[in-house]
Amino acid sequence: MTPETFARAGDGLLCRIGSETLTLTALGDGAIRVRATRNRAFDDDLPSGLLDPAPEATGAAVEIDGDTATLTNGRLRAVARRMPRGLHPTVELSFTDTVTGEVLLEEEMPHILFPDTRHYAAEEGPLWRIETCFAAHEGERFYGLGQHQHGRLDQKGCVIDLVQMNTEVVIPFLVSSRGYGLIWNAPGTGRVELAANRTRWVLDAAPQLDYVVLAGPAPADILRRYADLTGHPPMMPDWAMGFWQCRLRYATQAEVLEVAREHRRRGHPIDVIVIDFFNWTKGGEWRIDPDAFPDPAGMVRELEEMGITPMISVWPAVNANAETFAEMRDSGFLIEHRRGVQASSVFLDAHSEGRVPLSFYDATNPEARAYHWARVREGYARHGFRAFWLDANEPEVYPTHPDNMRYHAGAGRAVYNAYPALHQQGYAEHMAADGIADGLMLSRSAWLGSQRHPVVVWSGDVHSTFADLARQIRAGLNMAMSGIPWWTTDIGGFKGGDIRDPAFHELLIRWFQFGVFCPVFRLHGFRQDSEGDPRLGRDFLAGGAANELWSFGPEVEGHLAACLHLRERLRPYIRDQMRRAHETGLPPMRPMLVDFPGDRQAADIDDQFMFGDAMLVAPILEHGARSRAVYLPSGAEWRNLHDRSVHAGGTRPVVRAPIEFTPVFVRDDVAFPWES
Repeated sequence: MTPETFARAGDGLLCRIGSETLTLTALGDGAIRVRATRNRAFDDDLPSGLLDPAPEATGAAVEIDGDTATLTNGRLRAVARRMPRGLHPTVELSFTDTVTGEVLLEEEMPHILFPDTRHYAAEEGPLWRIETCFAAHEGERFYGLGQHQHGRLDQKGCVIDLVQMNTEVVIPFLVSSRGYGLIWNAPGTGRVELAANRTRWVLDAAPQLDYVVLAGPAPADILRRYADLTGHPPMMPDWAMGFWQCRLRYATQAEVLEVAREHRRRGHPIDVIVIDFFNWTKGGEWRIDPDAFPDPAGMVRELEEMGITPMISVWPAVNANAETFAEMRDSGFLIEHRRGVQASSVFLDAHSEGRVPLSFYDATNPEARAYHWARVREGYARHGFRAFWLDANEPEVYPTHPDNMRYHAGAGRAVYNAYPALHQQGYAEHMAADGIADGLMLSRSAWLGSQRHPVVVWSGDVHSTFADLARQIRAGLNMAMSGIPWWTTDIGGFKGGDIRDPAFHELLIRWFQFGVFCPVFRLHGFRQDSEGDPRLGRDFLAGGAANELWSFGPEVEGHLAACLHLRERLRPYIRDQMRRAHETGLPPMRPMLVDFPGDRQAADIDDQFMFGDAMLVAPILEHGARSRAVYLPSGAEWRNLHDRSVHAGGTRPVVRAPIEFTPVFVRDDVAFPWES
């Protein structure tokens, strides 16, 4: 007698086929979670990007009819079929839009014999190398998946490595032009292949498969449902909406205060000043250096009296010579290594001769997170700091070898990508417990659900070139499609940029003009000075050259100051867009396809974007360009912000772009009080 393949499991489905157990569970509004394993039970302790508890579905329906079973939740229906494939039967899944009847996503067996649509290859212990394949569709487009430097918005045809690295942020949430989203709720390393013949997701070593399918139909609907399942962003503090001043690096308290005072003397708006790395005694002691910063509480007070919030860099790295190292090692608070020396990388550190071995605290361990925050509270927060720069938190391991790492939460390959989100969770929870109501983090990495914490993600250590500026546009738009509303770049790029070079001046001006319309407006960089100290911009211990508005000469300063004042006039609008992000999950910077899903031409545009629901921004991305073509989506009338000319939607005017401004258009009859 053939055993029953399908059974009800509450409001969901339980499927058993051979040694595989598969469950389908309805979540929230129009979402279905799929979990599958060949182990005896699911690992419920594995880090998850979903809210806990996850939003329950209302009105989900299960039907079982012999070798077919369905689970319907609002606009989404999952169909599970027992199929006689190859040498043994299997269960194959498809997902259908209940309104249109169209198949959104369907599993596909790569070959008639082997492997299955869900293929397991044994790794060590309870871990498996797992692959799952879906059918490809002509013309399908893919957006999201975090931040990557391949320079594309539509990622069809790409192979994306799911491994956190500097400039590469893994947020495995994909939005399809076919009207669905997919949350790959797996913290382990792997890859996704978005090929012409099939889509394949791969986990290097994991105990189970876990993903969620969301029905659209439009991108804004998918983003809203993603936020409902993984968390809505908080309301951005007002102090974070203006200009952030930063460079590598301010080495002393006197230097920080002098830069802040000079901003005020020159009348340049500034909301945040950022103190970069090596501000500490030794890495892992998480204590500000008393020699360089003799009165940190007084410094914080003076800055806040000027209306400036200080942000301080805090790394998760622990120097082997730090006073905390032995205690953390013996308490199990450090990431362990299965082979070789117990160090994650060898790098420079404050108050150390040459390079030193560094470990990373284990952010997957709640006790380690509490220990880390206790040190940060004593070393920084008690002085008044409430804004923390969480740098190198992928974690930045060299070489990147998750297979050699062991976390509190499990094997490195099984949990590696969740590290930044758990690191951020520790800060968010402990700041809230300590009554820091408007604290904020700047982070170089993120994962599913990072947006539910007060986290700004930036695009990492990119180069100072026009090509890199163009890549950041696409990277930022895909971060928006990954549900991240608070995102930014190093204005001017991080690596390179000679402060006396006219070519760099032009790049800096154009990057500033783009930065005005980023969710966060932040200058940073490791600058060089061709006529100064040759170490500047090349030797981390020497720091970088000056990187303030006035560092590039009076003419450049005038252009940059104009950008700061424009941002100030935009603040009421930005505040409204941040409130909307908080309420709906819709990021303020986003591709035009989100606001104009019916305009097929808008989906092709990857070098301009919407900033909120009323403004279209077309950055200048080439050296020497003084005009550019702009596509204005249909369904609206567009007014050029600079010459007030009016254009119909669905047109491609070529517009002026002198060095003084970048093209910006306002839709319909929206009026702004800051317009002159």
